[in-house]
Amino acid sequence: MGQRSAQWYSGTDRNAYIHRAWMRRGLPTHAFDGRPHIAIANTASDLTPCNAHLNEVAESVKQGVYEAGGIPLNLPVVSLGETQVRPTAMLWRNMAAMATEEMLRANPIDGVVLLGGCDKTIPALLMAAASVDLPAVVVPGGPMITGTFRGVALGCGTDVWKLSEEVRAGTLSEQQFLRSESSMIRSRGHCNTMGTASTMALLAEALGVIIPGVAGTPAPDSRLLESAHDTGRLAVEMVSAERRPSDLLTRGSFLNAIVALAAIGGSTNAVVHLLAIAGRLGIELTQDDFDRTGANVPLLVDLQPAGRFLMDDLHRAGGLLAVLREVRDLLDPDALTVTGRPLVDYLDGAQIWDPEVIRVREEPLLPQAGIAVLYGNLAPSGAIIKPAAASPRLLTHRGRAVVFESIEDLHARIDDPDLDVDADSVLVLRGCGPRGYPGMPEVANLPLPAKLLRAGVRDMVRVCDGRMSGTAYGTVVLHVTPEAAVGGPLALVRTGDVIVLDVAARRLDVDLPAEEWALRTPAPETVRAYAEPARGWERLYVNTVQQANTGADLDFLLGSSGHQVARESH
Repeated sequence: MGQRSAQWYSGTDRNAYIHRAWMRRGLPTHAFDGRPHIAIANTASDLTPCNAHLNEVAESVKQGVYEAGGIPLNLPVVSLGETQVRPTAMLWRNMAAMATEEMLRANPIDGVVLLGGCDKTIPALLMAAASVDLPAVVVPGGPMITGTFRGVALGCGTDVWKLSEEVRAGTLSEQQFLRSESSMIRSRGHCNTMGTASTMALLAEALGVIIPGVAGTPAPDSRLLESAHDTGRLAVEMVSAERRPSDLLTRGSFLNAIVALAAIGGSTNAVVHLLAIAGRLGIELTQDDFDRTGANVPLLVDLQPAGRFLMDDLHRAGGLLAVLREVRDLLDPDALTVTGRPLVDYLDGAQIWDPEVIRVREEPLLPQAGIAVLYGNLAPSGAIIKPAAASPRLLTHRGRAVVFESIEDLHARIDDPDLDVDADSVLVLRGCGPRGYPGMPEVANLPLPAKLLRAGVRDMVRVCDGRMSGTAYGTVVLHVTPEAAVGGPLALVRTGDVIVLDVAARRLDVDLPAEEWALRTPAPETVRAYAEPARGWERLYVNTVQQANTGADLDFLLGSSGHQVARESH
């Protein structure tokens, strides 16, 4: 037997006997005759509602594995429900990745099918698979289909922000707002906007770890189960071909994903996730690559929050492959997929069926749509902004800072009628980076002061060391690095300082003499707001997490793939 699982099952000694005997609860003798054992790393959970349907998807994967001669094995792994867990799902992305990595390494498996959907689940699964480097392929859970309220399509997440701001502005009643709740989530599946879940599924296909053409298939669509079946068959083939993540996830693959990120108008969260996955493989990928490679890529997908349509529209309009065909000249032609063929091989037959949803290259929504990386005395190691989600008039701006020390401070004061703020002010929220909160929560898109909302203001410049939901919008500078909690300059900003944003020049600065800046120290209330966990995962996380500009992974998990086989013990 040449399979990795043979190290557990082959032979006649006591250890092999134990391994086989405890697994023979329905498995026949020939299950141990050299057939590939394929784990199904399954993030299904009732508390991750966007992934609750993945048990059904797993059954289709199992059928495909069996049909191809393999042995499928369900392996429940850590599941993170973006809308449910507190304080933020990002706090446990690295834990989910580490736990999955260890289970893949520890168990007698030859390959793995990764089932994810909700925001952190696909990134965590790919970080784990990259570290173990066993043959691995993703089945994305897919977006929900579109719900409607008062005859209008609802964008999951994006319209929550919009409707809740209308309540605060006094233009929508609370009763009507609550009526929309049962319409927002119409079916199984993750957010139907171009949030982080949709973004990471599409980027996983651009990376080459999903069967081309599958990402974006709506969760209730029967074709998702057909694709799951095909993926189970492919997983067995990948083991025979020894086709591993390290063969597929190259620098070219990541640059392809960055091109895709810009063309689809994807979530800023993709920056920290792609950097973290690349970091597990030791691939040289930096924050600046997102600007260099993606900044001049046109926005082609007219999808909320940057546009009008939703994910089931993208699927019917031709999906990711139709988008990538328009920017084919920007893609690495050698980057492979899980099928063993290059990604570009799948673009010839792609077609745009609705040019309103997917624009042709010559008629983009925006000619330049990538992530812009900013530097300056407020962000020595960088910060990012998504120009496609911002107000063009605010991309060059000077404004007086209004500083909030924490999320709690923000909530306590943002609607105070006496808050000294106007439409030109720059809202600053700190203490929300990986270590400061901890976990780098999605709070960078600060709510606007109620008194300004009532005056008709709908966007302001906001600056934060945290993240922003992929379903959010606005002129938001986020991932400010170094974060305040590790001594970054954001800790030194005071209300009244003038902040200068110049996206075209890639600058974020405080207009303050260098000698005065050098004399400042953080205020006691600033330091008191930082997290100081005493135990458990939070303590390990705060002590070892890296900054956003390198992916916010733990320092001891970076580097090339680890050993695949656990040490024996019996």
